[in-house]
Amino acid sequence: MNIVLNKTDEIVMRLLHYFIIEQNYNPVVLHGAKDEIWLEKSDGDYKIIRIVSNYIHNNEQLNFDLYRTKQIIKKIKKKMFLFKVPTLSIFVNLGDSVEIKNDSYEFIDLVNLKDFNDIKDYKKIINNFPNILEVEQDKTEGIELFLKLTNDINKKNKEENDKAEQIFSKKKPIITYGLLIINFVIFLLTALDCNNFFEISTNTLYRFGGLVKIDLTFNLDLFRIISSGFLHAGLIHLLFNMYALYVIGPQLESFFGKIKYIIIYLGSIIFGNLMTLVLLDGNYISCGASGAIFGLLGALIYFGYHYRVYLSDVIKSQIIPLIIINLLLGIFLNGVNIVAHVGGLIGGFLVAKAVGVKYKSSKADIINGVIMCIIFMAFLLFMIVNY
Repeated sequence: MNIVLNKTDEIVMRLLHYFIIEQNYNPVVLHGAKDEIWLEKSDGDYKIIRIVSNYIHNNEQLNFDLYRTKQIIKKIKKKMFLFKVPTLSIFVNLGDSVEIKNDSYEFIDLVNLKDFNDIKDYKKIINNFPNILEVEQDKTEGIELFLKLTNDINKKNKEENDKAEQIFSKKKPIITYGLLIINFVIFLLTALDCNNFFEISTNTLYRFGGLVKIDLTFNLDLFRIISSGFLHAGLIHLLFNMYALYVIGPQLESFFGKIKYIIIYLGSIIFGNLMTLVLLDGNYISCGASGAIFGLLGALIYFGYHYRVYLSDVIKSQIIPLIIINLLLGIFLNGVNIVAHVGGLIGGFLVAKAVGVKYKSSKADIINGVIMCIIFMAFLLFMIVNY
C-alpha cells in the first residue's frame, strides 16, 4: 500500500523528528490547541518552538494568532520560572498574502515554510541549528517516511518516560533513616549528659560541638561547622527538624541518589553555619539541622526546575510558600537562627547545581555549580577571617 503524505504533514513530521530526536525538545501539553504543536527546552536558545499547521489566510488572522501565542507564553513563563521565553513559531500553511515582519514581534521569531528547504533562507535558524537541513537527506516518502519518523519519536518518548520513571520511582531512603538515627542518638547523649530532655544546657551543647564564633575564628575548631548541625537544643527542636527531614529527605534521596544527597545535606549545614559566623555577632551557641532542612528545600527547587513538567505546580503551591512561611517565622520568633536558614537554602541550591540532576544537568552546568560554590564559600571564609 502506497500512502503519500501531503507537503504540510511531511514538513511537520520532519521538524518534529529533528527537534525531539536531535535537539531534545519536549512536547508541551496545551488544552484547546488545534493544529499546532508546542515544544520546550529550558536551556535552548529558543525556549519554545511552535509548529503551526493551521491555515492562516491574512495578516489579521496572523496578528490574532500571535496575540494568543503571547498569552500562552505568559503562562509558560510562570511554569518554567523564566523572565524571557525566546520563541520560534514555524508556520507551514500561511496564505500567500500574509506578510511576516520579524522585527515587530518581541522575543518571537517567525518562519514561513512552503518547503523544508526554505529553512536555509533564515540565517538565525541556521546559526542556532546548523545541522537542521541534514534531515532532508532522508529521501524516504509516503507511509515509510511516516512510520520511520513516528517510530523514532515514539522510541525517544519511551526513553524519556523510562528515565522519568527511574527518577521518580520509590526507593528505600536508607541515608535519611541513618540521619534520623544519628540525630536522635546524639540528642539522647546530650539529654543524659545534662539530665534534661526539654532544654539542653549551653555547656553540654558546647562540649558536644555547638557552633561558637570565637572558637572557630581563634582556636580553629572547624569540626563545629558540621557537628553543630547534628545537635538540638531540646526535644521540641529535635522533633520539629526530624519531622521535616522525614518528610523531605526521602524525596531528595530518591531524586538525587544517596551520595549526592549526603553532599547536599552536609554542604547545606556548612553554608548555613558559615553564613551564621559572618552575620551573627556577640556571644551565642548555634545548633540544629534546620540549615540542612532548608538546604534540601533549595535543592528541591533546583531539581523541580529541571523536572518542572512534573513538579512545577508543587514547587509553586507548596514548597515556595513553605519556605516563605518558615523564613517569616524565623524573623518573629526568638532564638531562631534565620541566618542559618537562608545560608542553608542558598547552599543547598548551589550544591545541587554542583552535583547535578541526573539526565538533565550538562557538564557546563555542573562546572558552573562547583565554581559558584567555591566562590561563595571563599567569600564567607574571607569575611569570617577579616571581619
